[in-house]
Amino acid sequence: MGHEFFSGAVAVGIGFVVGIVLFVPFVALSYRRRGRLTLGRFLLWAAALVYFWAIWTYTLLPLPDSESYVCAGVNFDVWAAVDELRAAHSFTDFAVLQLALNVLLFLPLGFFLRVIGRRGILVAFVTGLLVSLTIESIQLTGVWGMYPCAYRVFDVDDLLTNTVGAVLGSLLALVVPRRWRGSRLGDAGARPHPVTRGRRLLAMFCDLLGTGLVGYGSAVAVQVFLEYVIRDHTAVLDGAAGRFMLSTLPIVVWAVVVLVTGRTPGDVAVELRYRGGPQPAALARPLRFLGGIGGYLLLGLLPGPWSIAQGVFVVASLVLVFTTRAGRGLPGLLTGQQLVDAREPAS
Repeated sequence: MGHEFFSGAVAVGIGFVVGIVLFVPFVALSYRRRGRLTLGRFLLWAAALVYFWAIWTYTLLPLPDSESYVCAGVNFDVWAAVDELRAAHSFTDFAVLQLALNVLLFLPLGFFLRVIGRRGILVAFVTGLLVSLTIESIQLTGVWGMYPCAYRVFDVDDLLTNTVGAVLGSLLALVVPRRWRGSRLGDAGARPHPVTRGRRLLAMFCDLLGTGLVGYGSAVAVQVFLEYVIRDHTAVLDGAAGRFMLSTLPIVVWAVVVLVTGRTPGDVAVELRYRGGPQPAALARPLRFLGGIGGYLLLGLLPGPWSIAQGVFVVASLVLVFTTRAGRGLPGLLTGQQLVDAREPAS
């Protein structure tokens, strides 16, 4: 039970972190391929992400302690599982339950391959076999030589039951209505779509998430460089350098993107842009930056009690999204521009 709980916790934790990192690229890909992002499809991809991490952690983790390491056995007898099933007295016998769990473990793989990837039974068979073979090979070789011998039993029966599970998952996915499965949408991603307030909020969230990832990601990268490349284990990224990575660098990156393109990375992700307005681009783009994520980040640099201005800015921005046309918000009011789908022809 401890192993299963540990593996599940690790899977959810790693899946959550990876999901945060991949969220903005996923949004951008969805709008380019499908022209939109639905809650159902987002939840489906999130479930697939957690599942794949769960397979990895459940089958490979935790790695054994070198002090208590014991070499595991190997089973190359294809008929061993058949003999165990014949000897079983009920469906609750360990041998029956183990085979059933191995099949169930790979059911979602075939299901996701058909529902998300639009791939059929043959791909499910090959993918299930290759994924299972990879996992068993890592166990057999002691993580490719990290350990002197296999730290878990290499069982050829696992290859068979895992592959059967993937095939059954692909067949199970046939009950999902075709309109809910991944489908080729032709030019759906190239045609303009209505600009909704939800889409505008999604762009704002992508910007907020992106700036955080740039700040913390760069800080972590520099810290790793100091400790493992320069080998200075006493170095700590703090003070002015830490503040620059966490706060100033995202401001610089987003300001450059907006001044050059007129759009934030969040706008780009959901295919939005501001159009028209009385100001020339030389003035409209700085105002666009200050009225959006730029203003939020700059206010966050204020000391002490003045930082409350950032919270006021957030509330005002959200209110204006819901009270202005097409959710153009504060950037649209400052620039006099309208918010449109980026795929609309330029006027």
